Amino acid sequence: MESMIRIHESASVDSGAKIGEGTSIWQNCIIQDDVVIGENCNIGANVFIEKGVRIGNGARIKNNIAIYSGVYIEDDVFLGPNCVFTNVINPRAFISRKHEFKNTVVKKGATIGANATLICGHSIGKYSMIGAGAVITHDVPDYSLVVGNPGRVHGYVCECGCRLNDQYICTQCGKEYEMLNKMVSECKLSRKTEKGFYKYH
Repeated sequence: MESMIRIHESASVDSGAKIGEGTSIWQNCIIQDDVVIGENCNIGANVFIEKGVRIGNGARIKNNIAIYSGVYIEDDVFLGPNCVFTNVINPRAFISRKHEFKNTVVKKGATIGANATLICGHSIGKYSMIGAGAVITHDVPDYSLVVGNPGRVHGYVCECGCRLNDQYICTQCGKEYEMLNKMVSECKLSRKTEKGFYKYH
């Protein structure tokens, strides 16, 4: 069966990298050994992925991004162009601190806006949305909308990416959420239907 993996002729992919079916890797990318990229991903031009990085299925990684060791990206994550990852808190050119790398986890469905900077050692919550140019210095809660420098929560978003209203209902698709223990999560039950039964999501 013919492979569905597409790798541009100008890309450099080390033999020890594992690339899932349906993934495309575009111009001038560098993928090092011991990188795992899942199925149906799109890796834009001029992307550098360092040894040890793990990327789940369905990721969309736009142009001009460097993803360093210690970064773990779950399924369906969107990385906007020129967003920045780090893996050392206090780097010096003349001091090796590889033993001090701090992990960054970008959870399922999260969006990182163009030119955002993620300081290492934090978790980016599932389906959260990081605004363009934001600087992330703390963990980001699930479904949160974070903007600014330093990044602050300015509301919450649905799995579909649209804003939630004050009742934590999506203004676009109507999906309902709830605030539990200061964290937004999906409602297991929606409001009662006309027949008096709850509708499961």
